[in-house]
Amino acid sequence: MEIPLFPLHTVLCPGIVLPLHIFEDRYRALTRHCLATGAPFGIVLIREGREVGVGAAPALAEVGALVEIREAGRYADGRYDLLAAATGRFAIDSIDPGRAPYLVADVTPLEDEIGDEARAERLAATAVRRFVRYLELMRIRDGETGEALDVRVELDSPAADRSVTTSRDESDREVEADSVAAAASASGEEASLAIPDDPTVLSYLLSGIVQAELPRRQRLLEAETTVERLEKLVTLLDREVFLLGRRLRFFAPHAQALGGARRG
Repeated sequence: MEIPLFPLHTVLCPGIVLPLHIFEDRYRALTRHCLATGAPFGIVLIREGREVGVGAAPALAEVGALVEIREAGRYADGRYDLLAAATGRFAIDSIDPGRAPYLVADVTPLEDEIGDEARAERLAATAVRRFVRYLELMRIRDGETGEALDVRVELDSPAADRSVTTSRDESDREVEADSVAAAASASGEEASLAIPDDPTVLSYLLSGIVQAELPRRQRLLEAETTVERLEKLVTLLDREVFLLGRRLRFFAPHAQALGGARRG
Protein backbone atom coordinates (compact mmCIF):
# COMPACT_ATOMS: atom_id res chain seq x y z
CA MET A 1 0.00 0.00 0.00
CA GLU A 2 1.39 3.41 -0.99
CA ILE A 3 0.56 6.49 1.11
CA PRO A 4 1.84 10.04 1.60
CA LEU A 5 3.69 10.54 4.88
CA PHE A 6 3.30 13.45 7.30
CA PRO A 7 6.14 13.16 9.86
CA LEU A 8 5.44 14.99 13.13
CA HIS A 9 6.80 15.27 16.62
CA THR A 10 3.71 13.49 17.91
CA VAL A 11 2.20 10.01 18.15
CA LEU A 12 -1.39 9.54 16.98
CA CYS A 13 -3.41 6.50 18.06
CA PRO A 14 -6.38 5.01 16.19
CA GLY A 15 -9.60 6.72 17.18
CA ILE A 16 -7.93 10.04 18.01
CA VAL A 17 -8.76 13.13 15.94
CA LEU A 18 -5.96 15.65 15.40
CA PRO A 19 -6.47 19.27 14.27
CA LEU A 20 -3.80 20.28 11.73
CA HIS A 21 -2.92 23.67 10.30
CA ILE A 22 -1.34 23.13 6.88
CA PHE A 23 0.88 25.94 5.62
CA GLU A 24 3.96 24.39 3.97
CA ASP A 25 3.73 23.97 0.19
CA ARG A 26 4.49 20.22 0.26
CA TYR A 27 1.75 19.53 2.78
CA ARG A 28 -0.67 21.70 0.87
CA ALA A 29 0.08 19.39 -2.06
CA LEU A 30 -0.44 16.34 0.19
CA THR A 31 -3.78 17.75 1.36
CA ARG A 32 -4.94 18.47 -2.19
CA HIS A 33 -4.01 14.92 -3.23
CA CYS A 34 -5.92 13.33 -0.34
CA LEU A 35 -8.98 15.55 -0.78
CA ALA A 36 -9.08 14.85 -4.53
CA THR A 37 -8.62 11.09 -4.25
CA GLY A 38 -10.09 10.30 -0.84
CA ALA A 39 -6.84 8.50 -0.04
CA PRO A 40 -5.49 8.32 3.53
CA PHE A 41 -2.09 9.57 4.59
CA GLY A 42 0.22 8.50 7.38
CA ILE A 43 1.28 10.36 10.50
CA VAL A 44 4.54 9.02 11.87
CA LEU A 45 6.74 10.11 14.78
CA ILE A 46 10.02 11.91 14.07
CA ARG A 47 12.34 10.16 16.51
CA GLU A 48 15.37 12.37 15.82
CA GLY A 49 16.13 15.43 13.75
CA ARG A 50 13.87 17.77 11.85
CA GLU A 51 12.13 17.46 8.52
CA VAL A 52 13.36 20.60 6.77
CA GLY A 53 12.99 19.74 3.11
CA VAL A 54 12.30 17.07 0.53
CA GLY A 55 15.86 15.79 0.79
CA ALA A 56 15.85 15.77 4.58
CA ALA A 57 16.04 12.39 6.26
CA PRO A 58 14.84 12.53 9.86
CA ALA A 59 14.83 9.30 11.82
CA LEU A 60 11.23 8.09 11.71
CA ALA A 61 9.41 5.52 13.79
CA GLU A 62 8.67 2.25 12.00
CA VAL A 63 4.96 2.25 12.89
CA GLY A 64 2.52 5.10 12.31
CA ALA A 65 -1.18 5.89 12.12
CA LEU A 66 -3.32 5.74 8.99
CA VAL A 67 -5.27 9.00 8.83
CA GLU A 68 -8.37 10.20 6.97
CA ILE A 69 -9.44 13.82 6.58
CA ARG A 70 -12.80 14.35 8.27
CA GLU A 71 -13.09 18.12 7.79
CA ALA A 72 -11.13 20.61 5.67
CA GLY A 73 -11.25 24.38 5.52
CA ARG A 74 -9.20 26.28 2.94
CA TYR A 75 -7.89 29.83 3.30
CA ALA A 76 -7.66 32.22 0.36
CA ASP A 77 -3.85 31.93 0.39
CA GLY A 78 -3.97 28.12 0.09
CA ARG A 79 -3.48 27.14 3.72
CA TYR A 80 -5.78 24.50 5.24
CA ASP A 81 -7.27 23.68 8.61
CA LEU A 82 -7.95 19.96 8.88
CA LEU A 83 -9.50 17.51 11.29
CA ALA A 84 -7.62 14.27 10.70
CA ALA A 85 -8.86 11.02 12.26
CA ALA A 86 -6.57 8.05 12.83
CA THR A 87 -8.30 4.89 11.59
CA GLY A 88 -5.59 2.24 11.94
CA ARG A 89 -1.88 1.47 12.03
CA PHE A 90 0.77 0.67 9.47
CA ALA A 91 4.38 -0.48 9.35
CA ILE A 92 6.76 1.30 6.98
CA ASP A 93 8.37 -0.98 4.39
CA SER A 94 10.24 1.69 2.40
CA ILE A 95 10.25 5.45 1.82
CA ASP A 96 10.73 7.32 -1.45
CA PRO A 97 11.70 10.98 -0.78
CA GLY A 98 11.71 11.97 -4.45
CA ARG A 99 8.43 10.66 -5.85
CA ALA A 100 6.37 13.69 -4.77
CA PRO A 101 6.86 17.04 -3.00
CA TYR A 102 6.19 15.10 0.23
CA LEU A 103 7.49 11.74 1.44
CA VAL A 104 5.76 8.69 -0.03
CA ALA A 105 5.97 5.30 1.69
CA ASP A 106 5.12 1.74 0.88
CA VAL A 107 3.45 0.43 4.04
CA THR A 108 1.76 -2.67 5.40
CA PRO A 109 -1.49 -2.09 7.34
CA LEU A 110 -1.34 -3.76 10.76
CA GLU A 111 -4.21 -5.90 12.02
CA ASP A 112 -5.25 -5.67 15.67
CA GLU A 113 -4.57 -8.91 17.52
CA ILE A 114 -6.21 -9.12 20.92
CA GLY A 115 -4.18 -11.95 22.46
CA ASP A 116 -5.80 -13.79 25.38
CA GLU A 117 -9.38 -12.48 25.37
CA ALA A 118 -10.11 -13.24 29.03
CA ARG A 119 -6.92 -11.50 30.13
CA ALA A 120 -7.71 -8.55 27.85
CA GLU A 121 -11.11 -8.15 29.54
CA ARG A 122 -9.53 -8.23 33.02
CA LEU A 123 -6.83 -5.77 32.04
CA ALA A 124 -9.41 -3.46 30.44
CA ALA A 125 -11.40 -3.37 33.69
CA THR A 126 -8.22 -2.62 35.66
CA ALA A 127 -7.20 0.10 33.20
CA VAL A 128 -10.61 1.80 33.50
CA ARG A 129 -10.37 1.85 37.31
CA ARG A 130 -6.86 3.31 37.15
CA PHE A 131 -7.97 5.85 34.55
CA VAL A 132 -10.89 7.04 36.68
CA ARG A 133 -8.45 7.64 39.55
CA TYR A 134 -6.07 9.35 37.12
CA LEU A 135 -8.79 11.79 36.02
CA GLU A 136 -9.67 12.53 39.64
CA LEU A 137 -6.05 13.40 40.39
CA MET A 138 -5.73 15.50 37.23
CA ARG A 139 -8.13 18.06 38.67
CA ILE A 140 -6.44 21.31 39.62
CA ARG A 141 -6.37 22.05 43.33
CA ASP A 142 -6.51 25.47 44.96
CA GLY A 143 -3.36 27.45 44.21
CA GLU A 144 -2.32 25.24 41.28
CA THR A 145 -2.14 26.12 37.61
CA GLY A 146 -2.55 23.79 34.67
CA GLU A 147 -2.44 23.59 30.90
CA ALA A 148 -5.51 23.16 28.73
CA LEU A 149 -5.88 19.57 27.53
CA ASP A 150 -7.79 18.97 24.31
CA VAL A 151 -8.19 15.44 22.96
CA ARG A 152 -10.80 14.52 20.35
CA VAL A 153 -11.86 10.93 19.90
CA GLU A 154 -13.73 9.11 17.15
CA LEU A 155 -15.19 5.73 18.06
CA ASP A 156 -17.54 3.25 16.40
CA SER A 157 -19.86 0.74 18.09
CA PRO A 158 -23.52 -0.31 17.84
CA ALA A 159 -24.61 1.98 20.69
CA ALA A 160 -26.17 5.42 20.28
CA ASP A 161 -24.01 8.43 19.48
CA ARG A 162 -23.05 10.78 22.30
CA SER A 163 -20.55 13.53 23.02
CA VAL A 164 -18.93 13.87 26.42
CA THR A 165 -16.48 16.21 28.07
CA THR A 166 -14.11 15.74 30.96
CA SER A 167 -12.97 18.92 32.62
CA ARG A 168 -9.99 19.77 34.73
CA ASP A 169 -11.46 22.77 36.58
CA GLU A 170 -11.37 25.57 33.97
CA SER A 171 -9.23 23.54 31.57
CA ASP A 172 -11.29 21.18 29.42
CA ARG A 173 -10.30 17.86 27.93
CA GLU A 174 -12.80 17.49 25.10
CA VAL A 175 -13.73 13.99 24.05
CA GLU A 176 -16.05 13.59 21.07
CA ALA A 177 -17.13 9.95 20.94
CA ASP A 178 -19.43 8.44 18.32
CA SER A 179 -21.30 5.31 19.34
CA VAL A 180 -19.81 4.31 22.69
CA ALA A 181 -21.04 1.59 24.99
CA ALA A 182 -21.01 2.91 28.58
CA ALA A 183 -20.07 5.99 30.60
CA ALA A 184 -17.81 6.13 33.64
CA SER A 185 -17.82 9.19 35.90
CA ALA A 186 -14.32 10.23 36.90
CA SER A 187 -14.57 13.09 39.37
CA GLY A 188 -18.16 14.01 40.05
CA GLU A 189 -20.55 15.97 37.90
CA GLU A 190 -17.84 18.05 36.22
CA ALA A 191 -16.01 15.11 34.63
CA SER A 192 -17.43 12.14 32.81
CA LEU A 193 -16.04 10.03 30.02
CA ALA A 194 -17.67 7.53 27.72
CA ILE A 195 -15.76 4.26 27.96
CA PRO A 196 -15.91 1.74 25.08
CA ASP A 197 -16.47 -1.89 26.02
CA ASP A 198 -14.12 -3.25 23.34
CA PRO A 199 -10.68 -3.83 24.94
CA THR A 200 -8.79 -2.94 21.74
CA VAL A 201 -10.70 0.32 21.20
CA LEU A 202 -10.25 1.12 24.89
CA SER A 203 -6.51 0.47 24.71
CA TYR A 204 -6.12 2.96 21.86
CA LEU A 205 -8.43 5.51 23.51
CA LEU A 206 -6.43 5.56 26.74
CA SER A 207 -3.12 5.48 24.84
CA GLY A 208 -4.20 8.67 23.09
CA ILE A 209 -5.53 10.46 26.17
CA VAL A 210 -3.11 9.69 29.02
CA GLN A 211 -0.25 12.16 29.14
CA ALA A 212 2.99 10.34 28.34
CA GLU A 213 6.42 10.92 26.82
CA LEU A 214 6.52 10.33 23.08
CA PRO A 215 8.74 7.20 23.20
CA ARG A 216 6.36 5.60 25.69
CA ARG A 217 3.28 6.50 23.64
CA GLN A 218 5.01 5.12 20.53
CA ARG A 219 5.58 1.81 22.33
CA LEU A 220 1.86 1.71 23.15
CA LEU A 221 1.05 2.27 19.49
CA GLU A 222 3.48 -0.46 18.42
CA ALA A 223 2.24 -3.10 20.88
CA GLU A 224 1.66 -6.34 19.00
CA THR A 225 -1.49 -7.31 20.91
CA THR A 226 -4.24 -5.59 22.89
CA VAL A 227 -3.10 -7.50 25.97
CA GLU A 228 0.44 -6.13 25.62
CA ARG A 229 -0.87 -2.57 25.16
CA LEU A 230 -3.17 -2.81 28.18
CA GLU A 231 -0.35 -4.20 30.33
CA LYS A 232 1.79 -1.20 29.40
CA LEU A 233 -1.13 1.15 30.02
CA VAL A 234 -1.79 -0.21 33.51
CA THR A 235 1.89 0.24 34.34
CA LEU A 236 1.82 3.79 32.96
CA LEU A 237 -1.37 4.67 34.84
CA ASP A 238 0.07 3.26 38.07
CA ARG A 239 3.06 5.55 37.63
CA GLU A 240 0.91 8.58 36.83
CA VAL A 241 -1.43 7.95 39.77
CA PHE A 242 1.60 7.67 42.08
CA LEU A 243 3.12 10.93 40.80
CA LEU A 244 -0.15 12.87 40.67
CA GLY A 245 -1.10 11.71 44.14
CA ARG A 246 2.05 13.41 45.38
CA ARG A 247 1.59 16.36 43.00
CA LEU A 248 4.76 15.37 41.14
CA ARG A 249 5.46 15.30 37.42
CA PHE A 250 7.75 13.08 35.38
CA PHE A 251 10.75 15.14 34.22
CA ALA A 252 12.05 14.48 30.72
CA PRO A 253 14.74 17.01 29.73
CA HIS A 254 14.94 18.11 26.12
CA ALA A 255 17.60 16.24 24.16
CA GLN A 256 19.49 19.48 23.42
CA ALA A 257 19.85 20.09 27.16
CA LEU A 258 21.80 16.82 27.39
CA GLY A 259 24.06 17.65 24.47
CA GLY A 260 22.46 15.24 22.04
CA ALA A 261 19.56 12.97 21.27
CA ARG A 262 18.11 10.97 24.13
CA ARG A 263 16.53 7.58 23.51
CA GLY A 264 13.78 6.32 25.78
